[in-house]
Amino acid sequence: MPLYAQAPQQSNWVSDDLTTWVRSGPTDGYRIVGTLTAGEPVAVLETSGDYSRVENSEGDTVWVLTSELQETPSTQVRLPILEQRVAELTGELDGINDDWENRVASMTQTLETTDQRIAEIEARNRELEAESAASRQTIRQLQARLDTQEEDLLLRYFMYGGGVAGAGLLVGLIIPHLPRRRKKNDRWF
Repeated sequence: MPLYAQAPQQSNWVSDDLTTWVRSGPTDGYRIVGTLTAGEPVAVLETSGDYSRVENSEGDTVWVLTSELQETPSTQVRLPILEQRVAELTGELDGINDDWENRVASMTQTLETTDQRIAEIEARNRELEAESAASRQTIRQLQARLDTQEEDLLLRYFMYGGGVAGAGLLVGLIIPHLPRRRKKNDRWF
């Protein structure tokens, strides 16, 4: 059994409002003359040992441990910039999302229209193929009738020609056997 009651764990963060002690000279032996707030911008004027002499925005010069300086802006400076950038990017993303949804809707509508048009063309194509098949069948029937008529016509011509030739032959055979008329003989003998 523990000797103390455990408090429920909760998340906390160390405050950004920490301060750094500053001195009047470049060693720990010089007295503390004030503080600098975390994230406060300073200009480094010179460095001596572990300390750097800096000038703050009010024009005061003090010495601070060099290890407590950093070359990048503090989170207090960067955070508003980053938050603004996040807001801008979120706005752009919302715009891109809306644009993308509009494009997808437009493409979907175009696709549906295209699918409908393709279905109509395919139906018309089937109709035309059926008409073409019927036309080919009709052409075959007409061609067969034409061929039959040509054969009938040739047979008729052949029969007429044979009839004329037969009649001519018959006349040619009969005429020599017909009695001839005698000519009057006006001659004197």
